[in-house]
Amino acid sequence: MKDLKLAADRGIDVTDRRLALKIAAERLSIVRYVFMVQIEDGIATATERATLEYADAVLIGWPEHDSAEVRDLGDEEYETVTRLMDIMEGHIHVFSRQEAAGNIDPMTDILERVTDCVAQIRRLYQPDFPLPTFAEISRVVQEEWDEDMGKIDSQDIEPTVETFEEQTEHADEQRERQKANDAGGANTASGMDGAAG
Repeated sequence: MKDLKLAADRGIDVTDRRLALKIAAERLSIVRYVFMVQIEDGIATATERATLEYADAVLIGWPEHDSAEVRDLGDEEYETVTRLMDIMEGHIHVFSRQEAAGNIDPMTDILERVTDCVAQIRRLYQPDFPLPTFAEISRVVQEEWDEDMGKIDSQDIEPTVETFEEQTEHADEQRERQKANDAGGANTASGMDGAAG
């Protein structure tokens, strides 16, 4: 919103009140992508997953500029959009600094805030579109995360301990059998020597 003159110089109709809808989607898409690249080498935490899914949910089915589903805003609503865009840009500025420093936790928090701004903007332009809240998504993702972690625990950790114990017992049994066989073989050999004498 601060670069309206530059946009106008490039032939963009800056008086179009639906322009903010397009800009909001593009900005969130970029921030989401940068965040995803930052965390892709590791295992995403439940919060990181939820934050990405929240951004996805807000961006899904984004309406075209001239869609009949998009309503035109009055002056007061458009002022609200303008304030939200400024807040969003402020968050993105901080996000860029944290990204340069490689600080994932603050980036996660800021992506959620950017998404909140874009969600509010979309609600103004498209009030009938059902948008979930971060809390709703976070609750579902946390349940999935707990379930996934439970599967990992039951498949990888406990069986490993049990398998180790079983292998130890099996090795002990084999040693005992070997001793018994060796002792039996020695007795047999001794008996044969006696019979031969």
